[in-house]
Amino acid sequence: MAKALPPVKVLVVDDDPAILEFMETFLTKDGFEVTTIAEPRDAPDEVKDGGYHLVVLDLMMPGLGGVEVLEQIRKVDSDVAVVIFTGYPSLDTAVQSMKLDAVDYLKKPFNPDEFREVLDRVMRKKGLLRTPEENLHRVIGETIRGLRKDRSLTLKQMARRTGLSVSLLSQIERAESSASISSLYKIATALDVRIQDLFGEY
Repeated sequence: MAKALPPVKVLVVDDDPAILEFMETFLTKDGFEVTTIAEPRDAPDEVKDGGYHLVVLDLMMPGLGGVEVLEQIRKVDSDVAVVIFTGYPSLDTAVQSMKLDAVDYLKKPFNPDEFREVLDRVMRKKGLLRTPEENLHRVIGETIRGLRKDRSLTLKQMARRTGLSVSLLSQIERAESSASISSLYKIATALDVRIQDLFGEY
């Protein structure tokens, strides 16, 4: 049984609803627990009460800029990791952000792989990085879920096809349980794919 790590909690602060929606989808898919807020003034209270590991903060917002928000966040939480992202990078705001202990300063639109590297660095620093084994379980689970949904199969139908319990299949998809080779073989057969296809990009 793979030990599930507690989810890494991320707060995204941006006045653009499209960015918030994209970030929520992107980060949730990568296994993070995401909260989004569009009103920068609400960020410090949210950080104070939310137990977040990471804040992704837009720099240019109406009413209150990202640097001011970061100053207020630091008053309530000196440890939370903060990544600044902005469509209008400048040396001045980069220096201000770093003085307030921002872990990174990214230009919008960002490269998803670059952003994942930043997240990995933050999680390593905070002792939250998943082991390669835990990452593999997550990839396998997501791949199986994606293939099952592509074929419009329910967990119950998969259970009938594989002889595995709905509960075990659900745990494998959520990366809460490591599947044996024989279970993966049965799942691959039921989905009409090769067993190696279940390992995604691994």
